[in-house]
Amino acid sequence: MSKPEPTAPVTADLLIPQHVAIIMDGNGRWAAARGLPRGEGHRRGVEALRKTVRAAIELGIGYLTIFSFSSENWSRPAAEVSDLLGLLRLFIRNDLKDLHRSQVRVRVIGERDDLTPDVRSLLEEAEEMTRDNRKVTLVVAFNYGSRQEIARAARRVAQQVAAGEITPEAIDADLIGRHLDAPDLPDPDLVIRTSGELRLSNFLLWQSAYSELVFVPTYWPDFDRATLEGAIAEYCRRERRFGGLAVRAGS
Repeated sequence: MSKPEPTAPVTADLLIPQHVAIIMDGNGRWAAARGLPRGEGHRRGVEALRKTVRAAIELGIGYLTIFSFSSENWSRPAAEVSDLLGLLRLFIRNDLKDLHRSQVRVRVIGERDDLTPDVRSLLEEAEEMTRDNRKVTLVVAFNYGSRQEIARAARRVAQQVAAGEITPEAIDADLIGRHLDAPDLPDPDLVIRTSGELRLSNFLLWQSAYSELVFVPTYWPDFDRATLEGAIAEYCRRERRFGGLAVRAGS
């Protein structure tokens, strides 16, 4: 899990991972280092997201998952939560048509039942407008926590057992996986976290069991295509074992 070379180019002989997931961290610290309010860091983070989606399209990444708002983020100061929700609304209203024209499909994972009707309708609008697009799938983890997702899956399985549809003996990893928020999506090949923090913070814990983890020191607002390419170059140097014999990621 060493840090990648941030300027290492992705060349034609390197294998682009099918699914890249990113923990977008460091907006507040980026702003603090410049004497700016945290809200400005979040706004610059949206710009970094736009660049990253464009880079994913150009590099041929099939699935890009972003950790946009965790279920724990509600505990932040009310003003910051309001700012983050405002940026979500702005991103969808301003960028959705561009994403649609670029053949980006938007999927949302996370708990929706307790969202306000306007936020929920925005997420559903993004999914509905782009549902037939096939170039890149942008998975937005919103109001998301991986432990909560696994608990929801376990609850659905328990309901099937209670209804007599399955027996407890039928419960295995595949069955639980089929009850996650988006069971049709492939597991991430590569998980990137920005800002130098070395943890997953309740993000895709089930799905990232065999993912390659790359931690970059760059704060999210400064993340760009070169940083993404550096992380992919590091991924391609890894040997992926999946519990068995080594398979080089870039082979």
